[in-house]
Amino acid sequence: MIEGPAEGPRVRSSVRLFLCGDVMTGRGIDQVLAHPGDPELREAYVRDARTYVALAEQASGPVPRPVDPAWPWGDALRVLDAAGPDVRVINLETAVTRSDDFARKGINYRMEPANLACVAAARPDICVLANNHVLDFGLAGLEETLEVLDRAGIGTVGAGLDAEEAWRPAALPLPGGGRLLVVAAALASSGVPPSWAATDDRPGVAFLAEPSTDAAAQVVARVQEGARPGDIVLASIHVGANWGHDVGRAVRRFAHALVEGGVDVVHGHSSHHPRPIEVHRGRLILYGCGDLINDYEGITGHEDYRGDLRLLYLPTLDVGTGALTDLRMVALRSERLRLVRAGEHDTGWLATTLDDHSRPLGVRVGLTRDGELAVSWREGVPVPPDLG
Repeated sequence: MIEGPAEGPRVRSSVRLFLCGDVMTGRGIDQVLAHPGDPELREAYVRDARTYVALAEQASGPVPRPVDPAWPWGDALRVLDAAGPDVRVINLETAVTRSDDFARKGINYRMEPANLACVAAARPDICVLANNHVLDFGLAGLEETLEVLDRAGIGTVGAGLDAEEAWRPAALPLPGGGRLLVVAAALASSGVPPSWAATDDRPGVAFLAEPSTDAAAQVVARVQEGARPGDIVLASIHVGANWGHDVGRAVRRFAHALVEGGVDVVHGHSSHHPRPIEVHRGRLILYGCGDLINDYEGITGHEDYRGDLRLLYLPTLDVGTGALTDLRMVALRSERLRLVRAGEHDTGWLATTLDDHSRPLGVRVGLTRDGELAVSWREGVPVPPDLG
């Protein structure tokens, strides 16, 4: 929370956010929408994006074509309408472009710009672009992505035509007064090459080489430049590998330094499954939200992590302080390239798994009577010393 004098009484005492992990609307998802783009891929084993549709159909059943733009979101839209979040923030891990300038990286995601209604169906206020796929189709692909989203009235953070734009926080008005400031950055550990870093004269992403206290100070400094008294601050960070629940000392220290510098929510993503949750000095830290939308159905490997299960994160913050007052999560499952409400068994599995891995950080995860996941917490769990 950016400190400052009170600005008068607020009509509302709390604000609810919708946060999620990676939203990948390219490749197989793009192929089932109304305006499928060029299906060419240059992967080691798959050369046509329609192969991923076929894999999903083998796993879950037929996918109609073309689907409505809202199809991939499925039950998530109904849940969001009922929850009524004040601000919606997603990590859009797909270039929205017709560029065919394939980055030499093995996996490239793009969505045909005419299919942008699929992204817009969730009514995001901000698309985070600081990730390891936004430059999959070169600078031209990034520039078109920025242009298409801007034309649609969807805000972006974490990438831009130069470093100033990539690092510039987005300021979103909150009901009853005040603003939510959103800043985003991507770390090398998430697969972002240093050459993707935006510079004074080159487009790119807001890039950090490692999760250090100096890196956290760099993020905080960007926020402080335009902060006003009473602003709530969210730092959206693409960090870490795709699989595994271990957070690591350096990442915890980095997240703690962000909070201690004035960040109220650390919104971590990059992992394909949910990672542990922590509350530090009353502020929420999500170390990895997991994927939300993708075309991974039917792809084998890492089944123990249950990558088919997804979460909608709905934190409630105190408007006056930015502190976390409540966190609810709704479990979904990917089926036929569409999100459906997860059943009791799957929801329980997610709650138990998150509880097991968050408990050492002082957070417990359980189920509510209506089948949502909820958290309770104690604070003061120290970061273990680096014995190396």
